Amino acid sequence: MKKSFVLLVISLALILVGSIAASHFNQAGGNADVSRIYFETERGELSGLLYKPDGADAEPRPAVIATHGYLNSGEMQDAQAIEMAKRGYVVLALDMYDHGHSTGTMEKPVPFFSFWPLAMYDAVQYMYEQDFVLKDEEGNGMIAVSGHSMGGFSSTHAVMLDELDYEQSGIRKIQSSLTMGSDYQWLKTMGYTDEEINVAYGPRPSGKIAGVYDEFFFNAEGAAGPVAKKDYVSTPEGLGFLGGLESAEAGTVYEVDGGQRVIYQPKETHPWNHFSKTSTGYAIDFYDMAFAEHEGLIQIGEDDQTWMWKEWFSFVALIGFFLLFIPLIGLLTKLPFFNWVYTSRPEAFDAPKTDGARLIGYILLLVGALYPALFFTALYSGDETGMRLLRQISMISIGLSGFILIAGLVKGASRSVKLGSGLILALSIVQYVFLRAQESFFETTEWMGGATVNPTVYWAINVAIVMLMILVGYHFATRKAEGATIATYGVKAGFKTIVSALATAVVAVGVGYGILYLVDAVFNVDFRLWTFAVKTFEEQHFWALLRYAPLFLIYYFIVGLAVNMNTASRAYDGIKGYLAAILHFIGGLLLYLVYHYGLLFIIGTGGYPAESLSSIIVIGLVPVLLIAAVFNRYFYRKTGNMYLGAFLNTILFTMITLANTVLYTIF
Repeated sequence: MKKSFVLLVISLALILVGSIAASHFNQAGGNADVSRIYFETERGELSGLLYKPDGADAEPRPAVIATHGYLNSGEMQDAQAIEMAKRGYVVLALDMYDHGHSTGTMEKPVPFFSFWPLAMYDAVQYMYEQDFVLKDEEGNGMIAVSGHSMGGFSSTHAVMLDELDYEQSGIRKIQSSLTMGSDYQWLKTMGYTDEEINVAYGPRPSGKIAGVYDEFFFNAEGAAGPVAKKDYVSTPEGLGFLGGLESAEAGTVYEVDGGQRVIYQPKETHPWNHFSKTSTGYAIDFYDMAFAEHEGLIQIGEDDQTWMWKEWFSFVALIGFFLLFIPLIGLLTKLPFFNWVYTSRPEAFDAPKTDGARLIGYILLLVGALYPALFFTALYSGDETGMRLLRQISMISIGLSGFILIAGLVKGASRSVKLGSGLILALSIVQYVFLRAQESFFETTEWMGGATVNPTVYWAINVAIVMLMILVGYHFATRKAEGATIATYGVKAGFKTIVSALATAVVAVGVGYGILYLVDAVFNVDFRLWTFAVKTFEEQHFWALLRYAPLFLIYYFIVGLAVNMNTASRAYDGIKGYLAAILHFIGGLLLYLVYHYGLLFIIGTGGYPAESLSSIIVIGLVPVLLIAAVFNRYFYRKTGNMYLGAFLNTILFTMITLANTVLYTIF
């Protein structure tokens, strides 16, 4: 009890200190008021964090509307928001429709094209009407639009819509634009040409930040795939943006149609733009140029950056948040009903005594770690070559296990042979059917509205099926003869234990998120580092949790079982068991990232040159599964069964996933 109380105090102190300090830097050192706002539009409800510097109500200021890319939220624009608010700008860090706290109520015949085309311009209309946003004598808005990736498309489209309005009204509400990690690719799918887009910028100062190692855009002709080194300033599209030049240099400002245009090319990947002093410095330089005539209202030429302190202190709070669950559950399970979660800890096996037995254990650990990564591109992206191979392996497994089962029945083999082969046969059939259903499972529907959650859970379930097949084979081939039973792996538990474990996980997650909501209300910050964040959620995310959690439970339960089985011997006591668990969950994914990005940086082409989004998804999976591995191991050893860890991981990380990505709710 004493240790739990001490650890509880430490975790709460980390959350409090981290949140207070993060809030201080988020508010530009106390010189800006930060609040979450909501406003209605024709297409739904938009939300965002409004940064309003001191004095803006009395004296209007230039404004920056910054928005995020696909799957993210307005908080991903922290660097721009903090730095420009600190310099006297009003900033709106916008959640696009169906992202973060915003909801799109428009029809969604093609969901991907529902949220971004009009989100930025709807936000421009709102900001233009605010008294604290500066207009010039003719009524033109002093508003800059900026977006990353899909947010860049939305920003560019907003400029085009604003130019159309200007032809009717004579007023430009958008003064300038700066995009990051986006080209014209998706605007062209809407029927626009390069010339139409470039003409629409008019005299507005306009800039682009085009990362050399961007996984998505700025492709040079002849590249092996999108994940390759780029030089956007030398492409026809880049040169067209700069006025149709024959050649140009990155970082040089060119005069086009009465305005300045510039392309910056940092040596960064797509997601690294968010967490970069270099890109943030380019943004500061751009706004200094675009709003130079308003130096009396804003600070020009100030180069220091403090946004990263907000990120680091948010990370401190993030550590405190996850640490909180260990003492919280320790204290909670001292109470009646919740203490039913405890069962007798299974006896550990002796370490394998033969080289063959040890080798089998290592092979299974290796396969368990590598399989999720080796077939990630197939299961997540639908790579046909990989999927064909998986189906062929599944058919071989069906044939082989079926043959062994029939032979065992004919020759009167042991019950273990017949039961084991029968279970593997059944699982192989299930996997084959599941593999054939990939397309329908990927479809975004009103029931399954997570466009990227769907392929993630599809990958997770396939991994779970394969892991279960390996477990069954390993148990009946080796472990059962050593005396292992279902209780050995922490699976055997009474009804009261399972219900108590579920209730404990629900209450613990509820308390954790209750603290997060309190921090959000008081300090207007969440818990995060870079793309990994624990955010408050809306009602639609809760209902989605109820739909997705049972599916993710399959993964966390079976993979957790695999870890318990592979680390059941005394050789894995202590830290070795945790390291083995972590290896099992993320070892292969780490190798995937090293291989993929290592080749990108060394030879200029990624290890999987066609895999843009999936490689970024892997980056996000690594911290999630690392923490899940620790929770799975710790609570199994603490309670004697695997249910608490599986329930906690499922509820907590499913909600974290849903709140951090796109969720279509209305069709």
